[in-house]
Formats: sequence, C-alpha cells, structure tokens
Amino acid sequence: MARSPFTLVAAVTAAVPGAEVTGARALTADGDGRFDSAIATLADGSELVIRVAADDSAAVELAEEALALRALTAGAREILPFRVPTAMGETRVGDARALVTDLMPGFQIEAAHVPPGRGAAVSIGRAIAAVHTLPPSVVRAAGLSVRDAAAVRAETEQLVDRASATGRVPARLSARWRSAVADDDLWRFESAVTLGGIQALSFLFEDDPHDGPQVVAVLGWRGLAVGDPAEDLGWLSGAPEAAPDVLAAYTAASQRATDDALQARARLHAELEFARWLVHGDELRRPDIVDDAAALLESLSSGLRGDDLRVTATYTGGVDSALDVLDRVPATASNDIDTSMQTDAYRPEDLWHEAEPDDQEDQQHQGDQQHQGDQQNQEDQGDQEDQGDGRGPARPVSSAGAPRADGEASRTQEQGDAAHASWEQPTQDLSDVAGVRGSTRVDDGSAAATDAGAAAAADRSASPDPDSDEAQRAARAALQRWTRSDSE
Repeated sequence: MARSPFTLVAAVTAAVPGAEVTGARALTADGDGRFDSAIATLADGSELVIRVAADDSAAVELAEEALALRALTAGAREILPFRVPTAMGETRVGDARALVTDLMPGFQIEAAHVPPGRGAAVSIGRAIAAVHTLPPSVVRAAGLSVRDAAAVRAETEQLVDRASATGRVPARLSARWRSAVADDDLWRFESAVTLGGIQALSFLFEDDPHDGPQVVAVLGWRGLAVGDPAEDLGWLSGAPEAAPDVLAAYTAASQRATDDALQARARLHAELEFARWLVHGDELRRPDIVDDAAALLESLSSGLRGDDLRVTATYTGGVDSALDVLDRVPATASNDIDTSMQTDAYRPEDLWHEAEPDDQEDQQHQGDQQHQGDQQNQEDQGDQEDQGDGRGPARPVSSAGAPRADGEASRTQEQGDAAHASWEQPTQDLSDVAGVRGSTRVDDGSAAATDAGAAAAADRSASPDPDSDEAQRAARAALQRWTRSDSE
C-alpha cells in the first residue's frame, strides 16, 4: 500500500536534523511502483525529495545511490556542466530504507520524443561526454566498481550464458550475442566513468530561447562505476531520430580516443537489458516476469535486420578506410608555375651565370641609369622609397643625380652612400620590375624606359662634353658596387 505524501514528509525531519517542513506534495516522477516518493517544502523555500523503497531490491538501489552521490566531491561536481543531486540524509520509514535529496529543477523528455537537431539531442551528447571525463579516482576512492574491457566482456558472456540457460531466449538472439562476445574488435576500448543504467528520463531540461532545451541536471547515479562508456548510450535504441545528433555531439565533446565499436556495443547493451530482466525473473522464480521478458525477446528477434553486431557494420573510419579512399582519388597533373625568386633579397649574379655585356650594352645600361636619375632628381629630391607609379624599388643611382664637376671621388662616394641607404630599406616586391639582371618579368613601361635611356646615352656619347666619359665611368663603378654588395 502506497504511503501518503504527508507520511513520507514527516520522516524528512529524522533524515535532515533541523529541517523545518512547511508543506508536502506528491512527486510525479519515479512512478514505477518501486518507490514511494514525495516533495517536502522547507521554511526557507527550498524543496527536498524523499524516496522510500518498496522492496529489498529498491532498498539496495537507494543504498547505491547514496554512496554514489557522496562519492561526487565538490571538485568532481565542478567538472560537470550540470547539477547533480546531493544526498541530504537517510532514515527508515517502518522497515523500509528512505533517502532524502535536494530537488532538481527542470522537465523530462521521453526517449521517443527527444527532438533531433540543435537543442536536447546535442545537450544530452555533451552531458554524457562530461560524465565520461570524470577522473576514475572519484570511483576508486569510494570503493565502487572498476572494470576494464576484459572484465566487461567476461561479465557480458556470463549474462548471455545465464539467459540462454533459461531456454526462453530465441536461438537467433543467442547466436547473435555469442558472436558479439567472441569478436575481439568489439572489446577494444578505453574504460571510463559511467552511470551504467542511464536513461532518457535521467536528464532534466530547461528551455533556452536560442539553443532550445538544455540539460541542467542529471539523475540516476546509482550505477556510478568505471566501465564501458557504451553502456550510457544503449538507451538511444529507443530514440532513433535523435540518436545520430546525440552521438555526433558526444563524439565532438569527448576527450577520448576514437572508438569504432562504440555504437555496436551500445546496441548490444540495449538488447541485453531484456536478458537481465529475464534472469531477474528467473532468480526470483516469478513466472510473470519470465513470460514478460520472453515476449520482449521474441519481439526483438523478429524485428532484427541483421544477425550480427560486427564492428565492420558500424565502422566510422581509420587507417584502412583512408587507404581505400586513395585508390578512388583521380590523379591530377601539376600546373606549370613561375618559380623564379621575385625578390630583392638575393644577389642575381649568384643565380644567373651570364657573360658580361660588351661595352655598348654596358653603355646603354648606364645611360638608362643616368636618365632615370635625372628624372627622379627633378621630381623628388632624395626620395628613397618608390617610383611615382608605386611599382618596384628606386634605383640606387637615382639619388646621386647628375654628374658633378668636383671630381670622381666625390661622385662615387655619393653613389655608394645611396646604394648603402637603399640596402638598409625593407625588402620590397620586385614582381613588377624589369630590366634588373635575373628578373623574368618584361613589361612595356620598362622597355620604353630602356629605349629612352639608350637614346639619351647615344646623344651624350655624340656630345663633345669632356665630363661625359668621366660620368659614365663613375656611374658604372657605382652600379658594380651595388650589384656586388651583400644584401642586409
């Protein structure tokens, strides 16, 4: 016979000394008949939940829940992005065990109604991943179960044997499970902190105006242990629409190595829940439970699409699949590109070994340098940065100007200083500069400038000016010093 909320709330003061209860109401959740539950309202406005076990197995669960909640220290709770109930105290109501915890806010969503996409599905995946990132020391320090992959496999094999021994498991299911247990690839995983029996109703949500329902609290911590992380994903078999988004969010938020057999093991654990129900009824000698479990197993067997749970059926990628893809990648020819070093941070004569130009070519080149120097001296006195069109660096001789009559030493010193100042400037792009030895670019503007320089040089060579030859020698010396100087 179910106890009334007022009877249950009266026991809160015994479990939580000093609590001043001012109200009581029924708890709509946990209505499976295995617990009597109620909500107690305290004088400070806070609310507590009291649950009383209806039988011995429920009493064991309450004891496990209390132990697990106490194992979650303040440091462990800080890691989690959601709230976890706190065990406030324990007592007895008659001969039954009672546990009092604080009330968690939020609403629940049935597995079949969890919507896909952004919102509840993504938030659930992240919440499960957060649980799996808890340090195993939290479990070990509390003396809770710690199992590695081999132990989980052995436990699964034992369950399959016990269920098959009842004679109520369909042959197809028995063969399917035994094949999965024998598959070595299925049991290569890294154990983690898990909740064990987590279900869709373990998550409490609150609506977010932008992201939809978000997990704000998680219930059902009695199965806290170190074991197979796939156990916390088995319930997704009942949420086919949301399962892909939950798994994607879990994988993205997980800090663990890729587990290609995760989904196959999650499906196996979901199916074995029926086997556990069958074994439970057989141990209690409850024909009603056995018959119910057998009917569920028959329905499961008839609805299977395949007979195995091999990893290859749920393989999500890896070295082998990547190598297979390489065979389907079409070969592409590389495009011809210009690999010349279009920069002024190198010495062209070290890369292009050409014959020295004859005297006529040298005279033409020198004329080009002098002609451009005259133009630059008229337009911008002492400018060392750019030409007027902004393409390429200034020629070193442009700052020297026209030859002066005060002697060759003075002119060469000025040209040398201009060259040294130019090398100290930041490296500039020479992609648009032509006429420098080693450059592969030719444009009309440079060609025109070269022709103009050649014409000017021809005019000066025909002139009887005695300073012409001396100016040409000085400019040639400056040019050679520039081309042979080391780049800073």
